[in-house]
This record gives sequence, structure tokens and C-alpha cells, in this order.
Amino acid sequence: MVPEHPERPEHPDAPDAETAALALKILVAGGFGAGKTTLVGAVSEIRPLRTEELLSEAGRSVDDTDGVDRKVTTTVAMDFGRITIRSGLSLYLFGTPGQDRFWFLWDELAQGALGAVVLTDTRRLEDCFPAVDYFEHRRIPFVVAVNCFEGARRHDARSVYRALDLDAGTPVVLCDARERDSGKEVLIRLVEYAGRMHTARLLDSVG
Repeated sequence: MVPEHPERPEHPDAPDAETAALALKILVAGGFGAGKTTLVGAVSEIRPLRTEELLSEAGRSVDDTDGVDRKVTTTVAMDFGRITIRSGLSLYLFGTPGQDRFWFLWDELAQGALGAVVLTDTRRLEDCFPAVDYFEHRRIPFVVAVNCFEGARRHDARSVYRALDLDAGTPVVLCDARERDSGKEVLIRLVEYAGRMHTARLLDSVG
């Protein structure tokens, strides 16, 4: 006789409710050549998915390579990677394309994102303004990560904060997009900040 409420067999690898892994979606945005693909590739624990294409002669009129003359490829859809921050917490990273003509993809990529990293090159600081505006207007928490390129003039976080006229409390951190530990620290800072922002908004909505 079949029992009315049969017990489900336990799977030895099945996580319980308390230990189930949490996966969060993070965007990595910024201007053309700021180092988004480099950052995703440096921190990802899996082989990153890249959609890079060679820069063409036809695109020279719309791709401003001033200051990044050695750049020969560009992301045309997205970069994708994954990093485990701690046991039970993984981040799925989506690197956005930097050029104006690919910005139509941002709305799709932003769906369900906890927050974003706006990667900044101080040699071309104005290139990150569109990303800053995008996330501020949509109330998506973000941190500004200043990619410290070799040979570039160094600016402290406070100077970049003032130059970008950021909303109060928006974190600005210095990083090296090539270094995994540096990129991981940026992501940890974002998760902490985004968590505080989402909690504050939840409390406001019920208060």
C-alpha cells in the first residue's frame, strides 16, 4: 500500500535550505577600454565567456581610441564569469559593452542585477559618465572602481568622487583590473554596499 504522504528520498549532495548556494548577478560597466573584460577574466574561477571582435576600419569614426591606442578588440555583447566570494555565495559577472552603439543591450543585462561596478580610467574619466547616470537613474547600487593603469597619473578616491559628482555615499575604490585579489575586493565592497542599500529601501517601504 502506497503511503498517503511518501517521504522524499534524501540525495547525499542535495543542499538543505540553510546551506543552499546564493547566486547574485553583478554588472561590470564603464567606458571603452576601461578594463571590463580584463577584470572579469582576472577574477573568474571558470573560463570566461567573451564576445570580443577586432576593431575595424569602419568603426574608427565611432570608436574613440584616444588614450587607448593599443586596444585592438572590443566587446560587442557581453563578458561572463563567475566567482565564489565565500561558501554559499557566488557572483555571476556580466561585463557590458562600452561603446554607445551597444548600449541597447544594457537594459537586458541589468534585469535582476544586485548592483554594478563602474570601472573608470582617469585618463578618460568622462567615458564613465553614461554608466554612472544609467545606474543612478535606475537606482541600481554601484561602486566606482578606478583602474590604476601603469603610467597614468594617480588620483585618490576623494578626487574621483568629487569629479564625478556622485550621490552621497557611493563608494570609490582604487584597483588593478589585472589582479584577482584586487578585483575580488572591489566585488566584496559592492556586495556589502548593495546589501545595505537594498535593506534601507526595504525598511523605508514598510515604514
